[in-house]
Amino acid sequence: MKFDTKAVHAGVDPDPSTGAIMTPIFQTSTYVQQSPGNNKGYEYGRVQNPTKFALQNSIAALENAAHGLVFGSGLAAIDAVLKLLKPGDEVITSNDLYGGTYRIFTQVFENFGIKFHFVGMGNVSNIENYINDNTRLVWLETPTNPMMNIVDVRKAATITKKHKLILAVDNTFASPALQNPIDLGADIVMHSVTKYLGGHSDVVMGALAMNDEPLYKRLAFIQNSCGAVAGPQDCFLVLRGIKTLHLRMQRHCENGEKVARYLSNHPKVDKVYWPGFESHPNHSIAKAQMKGFGGMISFTFNEDDMQQSFKVLERLKVFAVAESLGGVESLANHPATMTHGAVPRKDRMEIGLLDSLIRLSVGIEDAEDLIADLEQAIG
Repeated sequence: MKFDTKAVHAGVDPDPSTGAIMTPIFQTSTYVQQSPGNNKGYEYGRVQNPTKFALQNSIAALENAAHGLVFGSGLAAIDAVLKLLKPGDEVITSNDLYGGTYRIFTQVFENFGIKFHFVGMGNVSNIENYINDNTRLVWLETPTNPMMNIVDVRKAATITKKHKLILAVDNTFASPALQNPIDLGADIVMHSVTKYLGGHSDVVMGALAMNDEPLYKRLAFIQNSCGAVAGPQDCFLVLRGIKTLHLRMQRHCENGEKVARYLSNHPKVDKVYWPGFESHPNHSIAKAQMKGFGGMISFTFNEDDMQQSFKVLERLKVFAVAESLGGVESLANHPATMTHGAVPRKDRMEIGLLDSLIRLSVGIEDAEDLIADLEQAIG
């Protein structure tokens, strides 16, 4: 089945009791049993819910995976993966990643004796320099947040398989419409479902997808034991959002390219980070492992002046200044003070995340209006 058809149909069957074409919202905390253990597979809402099951099946299908799990947030999904580890274990991850991921790594799980190595992954072979007997997990994003760096997932998977490590890939920026890390050899794919999968800025949710059944059972046990579940109404909203994922991503990509090329020619703009440029580091890898370059763009000004960036953000009229990304509406973000505030300034500067850097989530409005808005704001 082609992706566009899967987006509309995968995981969703007519309701057997009514024939409803949309999966109903099963808003219940528990299920009546005819006698103890005679429960038709449903016991308690934290563990089983038909609306949740439909969404998990849909996300698994979109990622070409056998199993899916949905969580109360993207960070809850990351938390579950890290709970596969024990004190003394080590993780190799990118030095350019979402600020919330950096925060949970350094301010939560380091306190439990997990060691993290933050490594530049432009050349993914760098991973091998940090592998030792305690290494258990490699965690990467591609494209990265917010520098839009591209990591070679297939090559990373070759390394992790050789050393019998788990490879987890945050696929939030690409979405399954543009990239499928499972097909490239990843063991776990993570999504902040809040973003492109939901697509309408009305849900907070996370998801994991994987093929390995023992790994799935371990993560399902962790979720059930720790309680980081998604509610049925939110699952319903995401099921609805996924039906237009392929159409939305097409428009995000089209608008993203137009905005990126406009910014690259602006006299006040210094650097534009967008993997569709042939000059972008690892552009050839992005072209090989992605079906499009997405609607996420970061850029800096000729002078690294935070106040200049603030003034531009304050003048925007169509772009909304807000955290998050991947909704139908265009958003503008100042990572240094918003999404990446937990990352020390020294570490930010080393990867190019300057005080002037602005991150755009280009929505599905008319591209001419978006460019006009940036034109009047930048001046």
